[in-house]
Amino acid sequence: MTQPLISHDPLDLAIAWARAGQAAALACVTSTWGSSPRPAGSMMAVSATGRIEGSVSGGCVEGAVIAEAGEVMQDGRPRSLSYGVSSEDAWSVGLACGGLLDVYVESISTPERPTGTLELALLERLSALRQARQPVLLATRLSDGRHIVLTCGERGLQAPDVLPEDSGHVASLSESARQAFHTGRSLRHIDTQAEEWFLHLIPMQPRLMIVGAVHIAQVLAPMAQTAGFAVTVIDPRTQLATADRFPGITLDTQWPDEALDSLHIDNQTAIVTLTHDAKLDDPTLRHALRGPAFYIGALGSRKTQASRLTRLREDGFSDEQTRRIHGPVGLAIGAVGAAEIALSILAEIVAVRRNAPLGHHPGWT
Repeated sequence: MTQPLISHDPLDLAIAWARAGQAAALACVTSTWGSSPRPAGSMMAVSATGRIEGSVSGGCVEGAVIAEAGEVMQDGRPRSLSYGVSSEDAWSVGLACGGLLDVYVESISTPERPTGTLELALLERLSALRQARQPVLLATRLSDGRHIVLTCGERGLQAPDVLPEDSGHVASLSESARQAFHTGRSLRHIDTQAEEWFLHLIPMQPRLMIVGAVHIAQVLAPMAQTAGFAVTVIDPRTQLATADRFPGITLDTQWPDEALDSLHIDNQTAIVTLTHDAKLDDPTLRHALRGPAFYIGALGSRKTQASRLTRLREDGFSDEQTRRIHGPVGLAIGAVGAAEIALSILAEIVAVRRNAPLGHHPGWT
């Protein structure tokens, strides 16, 4: 199995820097108005050595935030920052008009560097939950940087290991937390004591499961990886699923339904089958339709799609269920060749994930 690419995730890098003994801070967008280019929850990691990863704007306030982060790393006190971006400055970074954004900056506390309100152990816990694909948010009281971890799973909203003195806060935050989990968006909340909290939904990396180690997959896999997806190529044909053909990509040579079962598909997962082989496509689609994947796509002509839908109906799937399948896969951009087809597929996946009009199936209501 090939090694994954080095992470460019701000949370992962902030943890790595702190573990290495470097002073580090995390800046997070807590609210926006107008045409601010980065949504609430966007993060930027800043190291005292000058390393930076992530973004809180289109570039127009990064310098000011980095300077503030330097001071936060010195004194350990969190800062709530507000910026107004004029129309002139916004134009220079590619925006149509100005906007406003609030940014919260905290330094990371370690046993060696105990100043700061973000404990390294807390960040490691958030990272572990995210790696386990457990929906998690960090509630932060903006007045002083107090934190509460909230998760959402089969048992509903949970506050694992919450301190007794925080139980009242959890009750006050619960409705807004459920809203954040439901919408997939971080948000601000004012509790019953008129204290302001930021409910930061820790982003789970989206995944793309590509069934079929074919030519299109060779282009689609690294393209999707560049777009931020964790990519796995699934194909039991070991002569095709090789590290030479897919450098830097995770490969799985189990039968597709077995592979998908072991990978625990969630609602941040897209599944695309590219094999043109019913022996591989059909088990993939049957498994995908029974699960919560946000996107299911299948390569093939309209005739091929009609045939596979007939087989799925014979297997007991309803028309409503099979309408989840995007087939022929990809946006209709007149794609020719593997690269353009891969581009059309990835564009459709992104459109569906962002709930953009292009992502809606023509026959859907």
